Parts: sequence; C-alpha cells; structure tokens
Amino acid sequence: MMQQKTKLFLRALKYSILHLGKCMQKQHLNHYNLADHYYNTIKLKKYHLTKCLQNKTKISELARNIPSRSFSCKDLLPIKQENEKSLTENMDAFEKVRTKLETQPQEEYEIINAEVKHGGFVYYQEGCCLVRSKDEEADSENYEVLFNLEELKLDQPFIDCIRVAPDEKYVAAKIRTEDSEASTCIVVKLTDQPVMEASFPNVSSFEWVKDEEDEDVLFYTFQRNLRCHDVYRATFGDNKRNERFYTEKDPSFFVFLYLTKDSRFLTLNIMNKTTSEVWLIDGLSPWDPPVLIQKRIHGVLYYVEHRDDELYILTNVGEPTEFKLMRTAADTPAIMNWDLFFTMKRNTKVVDLDMFKDHCVLFLKHSNLLYVNVIGLADDSVRSLKLPPWACGFIMDTNSDPKNCPFQLCSPIRPPKYYTYKFAEGKLFEETGHEDPITKTSRVLRLEAKSKDGKLVPMTIFHKTDTEDLQKKPLLVHVYGAYGMDLKMNFRPERRVLVDDGWILAYCHVRGGGELGLQWHTDGCLTKKLNGLADLEACIKTLHGQGFSQPSLTSLTAFSAGGVLVGALCNSNPELLRAVTLEAPFLDVLNTMMDTTLPLTLEELEEWGNPSSDEKHKSYIKHYCPCENIKPQHYPSVHITAYENDERVPLKGIVNYTEKLKEAVMEYSKIAGEGYQNPNVILDIQPGGNHVIEDSHKKITAQIKFLYEELGLDSTSVFEDLKKYLKF
Repeated sequence: MMQQKTKLFLRALKYSILHLGKCMQKQHLNHYNLADHYYNTIKLKKYHLTKCLQNKTKISELARNIPSRSFSCKDLLPIKQENEKSLTENMDAFEKVRTKLETQPQEEYEIINAEVKHGGFVYYQEGCCLVRSKDEEADSENYEVLFNLEELKLDQPFIDCIRVAPDEKYVAAKIRTEDSEASTCIVVKLTDQPVMEASFPNVSSFEWVKDEEDEDVLFYTFQRNLRCHDVYRATFGDNKRNERFYTEKDPSFFVFLYLTKDSRFLTLNIMNKTTSEVWLIDGLSPWDPPVLIQKRIHGVLYYVEHRDDELYILTNVGEPTEFKLMRTAADTPAIMNWDLFFTMKRNTKVVDLDMFKDHCVLFLKHSNLLYVNVIGLADDSVRSLKLPPWACGFIMDTNSDPKNCPFQLCSPIRPPKYYTYKFAEGKLFEETGHEDPITKTSRVLRLEAKSKDGKLVPMTIFHKTDTEDLQKKPLLVHVYGAYGMDLKMNFRPERRVLVDDGWILAYCHVRGGGELGLQWHTDGCLTKKLNGLADLEACIKTLHGQGFSQPSLTSLTAFSAGGVLVGALCNSNPELLRAVTLEAPFLDVLNTMMDTTLPLTLEELEEWGNPSSDEKHKSYIKHYCPCENIKPQHYPSVHITAYENDERVPLKGIVNYTEKLKEAVMEYSKIAGEGYQNPNVILDIQPGGNHVIEDSHKKITAQIKFLYEELGLDSTSVFEDLKKYLKF
C-alpha cells in the first residue's frame, strides 16, 4: 500500500498479518510497515515500491488488531532444518534471479504513496534515522535527523508508525525489528537539537492529545505476551509523569486506542472477536474521566467516529446481525439513542469507513466485487460506485482535504493504482499513465462453487488470456477461512510471475472468512469449521470440473490459520492435490487450544471452541484437526515454512505434525510396495520470531522451486518471467 493501511472498521480479526505485505527499502535493509495511518494532512508523491511511509490509524485498525492464533512457544523440540540439501541444491538459477530482484534499480516499481505532514513538516524514515523535512523540500535530500535508530542497539530496526504531538513539540515513533513483534516507543523532543525524551517498551497503540494547559499527553497501550490489557498516560518536560490509566481484567478482551479523524475524541476500545465496548476520552480535557458509550453486550460489536457533535457508529446490533451505520448525539451516546442511518445490502462486507466534513465514504465488498458508497451528510444522499472488475482489494489513505477521497486498488497480479473521488464533481478519477500490460494479457474470473449444503462459495481466478488448454495448466489454489478475515489478495510479484508463466491462480473465499459479511464468518467457526473444509473441497472440484487444471497439476497454499483447512483436506481428500505449501501453519488445533498457559488461547475460544471444558468442542476439533487425523495413505508433497521463535503459532505443533506425517508416509510406502514414490515432506525453519516474513526472497524462491519440481514443470521460463517483471 503503499501497502494496506489499517483503519478501525472490520478489515478482519487478525493481528499480525499485513494484507499487502511490507514495502522494503533494500538499501540499509530498512522496512516501512504501513500498518498504521498517521492523522494530519497528506501529500501525494511517487515513491518506489521499496519505500513506504506512515499514516494514521483508521477505524479498521481495531478489528484488524484482534489477536488471532497467537501463542508463545515454550519447550521447543530440538530440531534441524529438514531436507536442507533438497532446498539448496540446484538453486543457482533461482539465486541469480533473487540477486537481480535485490540489486535491480527500483525506479521500475513506482507506485503512488502518501506522505504525511504536520505543521509544514513531513516526518518519515530515511536510512536508519527518523527524519523530517519542510514540506516544500520533501523531494530533496535536505532533511533534519531527529533520532538515529541505531541508538536502540536493535538488529535492523525499522519504524512501525509515527505520531506527532498537536503543537509539534514532540514526536513519538514505534520501532521494532523483522525478527520480533516486540515494539519500542520512543518520544523525541523537537528542539534545535532533538533529543530522545523517553522510551517505552512493548507498546501497541499510541496517540497524542493536548490538555487545557496546552500540555501534550501521550496515551499508549502496553503489550505483554501478545496480550494488550493496560493503558498508560504520560507527560513530558518539567511535568513528567507516567501512570496507568486503565487495566482490562477479562483476559479474553484486549484494548486499543483510536483518535477520531477530527481529533475531538480519543476512543478506548475494549474488544474480543464478538463483543466490543468503547469509552470516549475528551481530546480537549484528557484528565477528565472517560465516558462510556455503551457497556459491552455479548455478540454486539461497534466502532465509533465523530463529526459535528455526532457519533457515527458502525455496529452489528439488531437484525440482521450484519453491520449497519448508526448515529447519535455525542452527549447521549448510549445504545437506546442510536438511530439507523445506513444499511448494507445482503452479502456485503464493510471494508472501511472514512469521515469527511460533508460526506461519509463506505468501502464495501458486495458479492465479492468492490464498491464505494458516498453518503452526503447534508441530505443523506447515497452514490454507489462499482469499481473495476479486476480490483480485489482497497488500500486506504487518510486525507484531511475535505474535497477529495483518495484510495488505491490492487489485485494479486496488479500493483496498486490510485483513484480519487472528488466530492464537488461527484465523480471518480483514475490515475493517468500507461496501462499495465497485465490488463491485456491476463483475465480475472469470478465463479461460484456449490458446497455440500448447497451454499454458493465465491472464487476469484486469474489466468493468461491466450491459454488454449487450461486443463493442462498448473493450478495454485489459495485459502484462509478464519477469524472473519478476507483471504489476502494483495499484489505479490511472484504471483504475477506465475500467471505470466501459464499458471492458474484461484482464490477460494470459503466460510470462516469475512468476504460476505459477519454471517459468512459465523458459518465457518466453532462447530461449523467443517463448512470451510466442504467449501474448499467443492471449489477445487468445481475448478477441475470446469476445465481448470487437473489433480496432478494442482497445488494448494495457505498461511497461519489457513493451514487448518489445508491440513484437513490433505487428510480427507489428498487425491485432489499434487503439492502443498504452508507458511507458519496452524496444524495442532486440539493441543494448542487445550493449553491455557499460551498467551492468547483464551482469546481464541470463540473461534475454535473450548476443548478443555466442552466435550462437544473437543470431539468436533478432533474430527478435523490436521495433526489428529493423519493416517497411512498417499499424501501430496508438502513444503512447510516455519519461524524459529514464532510467538503466534507454536513451532512444537508444526514439528509434531511433520513427524507424524513422515511416519504415515513411510508406513503407507510399506503397504504400497516396491515402485511407490513417496511424497516429499519438507520443513524449512527460518530464523527469527516474526509470524510471517513476507518479503524473504529466499523463502519465495524455495517455495517456487518446490512447486515446479513437484508438478514436473520446466522452470526455465519462470526465470524469464521474473526478469520481465523487473521491467514492467
């Protein structure tokens, strides 16, 4: 987004996965993670794909930051990287391509990004430093260094997000490393010689407000063992203090801070997967007690924005239990005063919301197509815009300009493209420039598969337009199906390479995800998890039935919780697949959910169930859990990428799954007799503690090599396609 920017409303119940990946600046190995929006004015500017800046958190940040499938890994088994030789031999050609990717000048990758500015300055990361430059000099090398990240003595630190105090006396930045999810928040005093005023460890969200005496006050949330239950309030300078403001006692909930777009209120959001509670902290009087909007009601989610003394509340309260937009006076915030303002169509997911002076803009996904609804707040008029059919995902911008609403659209094989809705003209304007050649050389299809219970499951398919016999082409199927989170459809260069090389890409939007709204998630969690498995099976069979590839050329890929459905399908219908790639997969559901000492097991109960106290849940999980249902049979070849210190999926469970799978493969080999060729089972353990290191060229090339070898494909042309990608 510009990677995917997070806002407060609903983009999915997942804490660690950034939907459009991280943009990387190869020089100095600095990473720019656009997981936060930065409030203030933005200036549009072209940046290389490898350089991204921070923006303000917006409303979907809250829903997206509900922690999911997140666990500490205690007592790890002593292990070696499996099949190390098979991963490294014959990699010369891939390594040459990887080298080209890393060393090629990045001017060919330009996309439109947003810079943020405050008080005439632009704040960003340059090299290993937090810097600022005057707005009119933003294109030059003339910038002021505010803080050198190397002072923190971290391994390759990068800035995760930035906040500037209202009067620009201080700037706060959250800093972390690629190998860890732990973040440090530094506060820099902005003087002639900027100096670090304070440093706070393990900070998750943070926002500035100003009190009646013009003193800057920083609110921040403290995260311990991936749990975020404490809110602190700090001041600096002569009146320095740091005090606990709030502690959430229910371990299944977490807290998150969000500053309304007009900065009128700081909202303290207390939430879990199904329930939320919001308190308002007066942005003008932060020392006053917070005001409760509505006490938590089980099953009721709500998120809040503010405009002209009115609260706009996105909530699922009432029937149907999908999201609708309500509003009420800010001084009468309780639920009995909420008035229905706008309702969504059936099978609609609210992706995001942005509030402007005279308009409210809703970003929607309806029946798997993207729409923008512009609501006139003066006359309650609604203008619905259907977006280009190739688009699969939004990339949001915060914009203080009341006249324009900019955003970007992307797909797995198309880089982000900029669009702007201009309120005065009432029209959507597309970024001008040359058309991406992929538009003419590829095709996007939206099909449906009928699941076992008759439910229609949407699929998004990409393939080359000049392919004559699709049945003979390799197929890569993507699936997730958990936490009400959409399947990631961000742009990834390797996906484009595969399509250029003749592959079919199929994205299966199964139940358990969020593509068709809240009910779509409900119908695929707890004791309905098998719906997602049935949906996935139906999708693959439908693809084959309609002439898209065949089982011997079909591969399946997933990350994190998506590994549950993939592992379950390998146990129940392995004949549908030839190869599988998994990344940081959740495979040992039963043992993990029974271990309440792990940080987020309690927060996961409403997704997977409680096998420790509920025999029905325990029996149901045992029925589909990948690790519990391995048996001697012919399996597809499996390549698993895991992370040594991953706090979100226990490495012990992945190792346990891999060993059990190998034993089953060997046992079946004895039954099958001489001449039977065992599938490959590869466990590739990467160093570090991050949940998914998305930009690892080593990981990507290993996975692509595995797929080509397992499907018996000539990999020569893929190198040419990778080179071609460097020049588009």
